[in-house]
Amino acid sequence: MSASLTTVSELAEALESRLPPRLLDCRARLGDANAGHTLWWEAHLPGSVHLDLDRDLAAPPGQGGRHPLPTREAFTATLQRLGLTPEVPVVLYDDMGGQLAAARAWWMLACWAGHPDVRVLDGGIKAWLGSGGELAEGDRSPPTLSRWAPAFRDDQWVEVAQLSSSQALLVDARSRERFRGEAEPIDAVAGHIPGAVSRPSAENLTPHGRFKSATQLAAELPQADEVIAYCGSGVTACHTILAYAVAGYPLPRLYPGSWSEWIRDPARAIATGE
Repeated sequence: MSASLTTVSELAEALESRLPPRLLDCRARLGDANAGHTLWWEAHLPGSVHLDLDRDLAAPPGQGGRHPLPTREAFTATLQRLGLTPEVPVVLYDDMGGQLAAARAWWMLACWAGHPDVRVLDGGIKAWLGSGGELAEGDRSPPTLSRWAPAFRDDQWVEVAQLSSSQALLVDARSRERFRGEAEPIDAVAGHIPGAVSRPSAENLTPHGRFKSATQLAAELPQADEVIAYCGSGVTACHTILAYAVAGYPLPRLYPGSWSEWIRDPARAIATGE
């Protein structure tokens, strides 16, 4: 198992250890900012705290796209509110194989904020239930506040202005239909960034919603000296970056604004088809 993933059995063992991990529930639904918290409230892994995609893992939508990165100050305040520190491991989960939004939280914690031990529960809440795990409901006592002030690594992501001068391979994590411009259920314009290649994040997973093996991912993922991952709004692109980590490859950088930022300027070129 990759150092970026954990299994249900590994998590169960870790929860009984001297230093149990902090569990963060990252479930979300695009288009419904309240759905993630509602799902967590109704049933969650015991001891977990909700980490909200729209409120904790993103700034308000605007010129930077639908889920721009929060400021470093805002995310630091979130980490401190949750009581996170580099000394305590973190395990993240959702119910979409990591795509909404456990992988986004993994990238922000591990790659951007530099937490040394962050893992995504492979298979998420469905794997937990499938192994006989129980769920809890309702609220819990708030965690003890921390004073962690991360040394953020802004070299792990790129702004839209950097794309024009970059020689990196752009990997689009959206569905192939959206990439080709055949369907666009969310954003106002269909298509993709010229020069990009399609690698849907869903193809990182088996039919059971767990990550493919490192060997299989290594054979499938697009390769280049430098890779930049993007999607609709910088969420499922993090799943692509996590897949590169599972495969043992160097990590792509993230373009957080992604397609929802790219199309805000009508002067930017748009491609369709393959």
